[in-house]
Amino acid sequence: MFAVIMCGGSGTRFWPASRRQRPKQFLDITGKGPMVVDTCDRLAPLIADDSVILILGKEHQEEAGTLFEGRKVHILAEPAGRNTAPCMGLGALYARHLGSEAPVAFLPADHYIRKPEVFLRDLKSAGKLAEDSGIITLGIVPTRPETGYGYIQTSPNTGGSTTSPAFRVSAFVEKPDIHKAHAYLKSGDYYWNAGIFVATPETILKEIETQLPDLHAALGQIAKSMGTDHFEQEFERAYESIQGISFDYGIMEHTKQPVYVIPSECGWSDVGSWESLYELRGSECDEHANLSEGETLIIDCEKSFIRSHGDRLVACLGLKNCLVVDTGDTVLVANLAHSQDIRKIVARLKKTQKDTLL
Repeated sequence: MFAVIMCGGSGTRFWPASRRQRPKQFLDITGKGPMVVDTCDRLAPLIADDSVILILGKEHQEEAGTLFEGRKVHILAEPAGRNTAPCMGLGALYARHLGSEAPVAFLPADHYIRKPEVFLRDLKSAGKLAEDSGIITLGIVPTRPETGYGYIQTSPNTGGSTTSPAFRVSAFVEKPDIHKAHAYLKSGDYYWNAGIFVATPETILKEIETQLPDLHAALGQIAKSMGTDHFEQEFERAYESIQGISFDYGIMEHTKQPVYVIPSECGWSDVGSWESLYELRGSECDEHANLSEGETLIIDCEKSFIRSHGDRLVACLGLKNCLVVDTGDTVLVANLAHSQDIRKIVARLKKTQKDTLL
């Protein structure tokens, strides 16, 4: 089994810690080391390094080379970010180039898994199911009425193993409002869409040929040059014509392939904001539910996240539900519940051309 780890994305919701040159997936966000390394290490009992393909932006190639120095992972740097459909197509193409006909796991680089043994069990079951045909996805069993994730709606049980049953997918559903989210949770027929897919390279490439013919043509040009001296040149030329589109929208909403979901209770989190990280690390909070990193002084504060990585003391007095992040060149102070909106700050910095802070 091969794995394609998708390392794109700017991680704007973790600004100011996350920057263009070192986005979230290259940071130690959860305390387990850089997230992309943690993702690769998690797969090790099932997938060897030489069967792992990292796909990332060209600007992060040097960083990845340093993090994986001495390891046999394959690193592919996209000339420009084009969303998940081109990324997965490129990964399938390269896995085939390396000789893989078996299923490939496609997964993001920046997620947290609390129960890796459960995750690997379900991923292995997905691989077995994908050997015959179709596209398999892991659906996260919801624990709350979440409005920040897309959902996978299921049909009756149709396969899988006794430990990892599979259900036929009837629809991929957009992020719901709170009333629909409550209904989804109550029905038991909906799972969180974690963006984790398993399929053979041929299945992915045939679907791209059917649903996204322009992308397939560009991938064909790239395939012709793989293993040659002019690969980089042809790679960049082909990417100029590729339009960005997500795999969910470009393929999954239109595919005629059988699609199955394996429900997983692996303790998944997309760690999508400072607030979600605060919740994830709840066991580290003090008796007043404050979470702190670095040199901090916290007095009469409640339910706050204070992060000092700027080589100076950060003192907080009388705060409640606050987020304070000091990176040395920047200090962010926000309501912790508004951390999803940090991208607005990034947008304003772009507008005012504060490029050194991005």
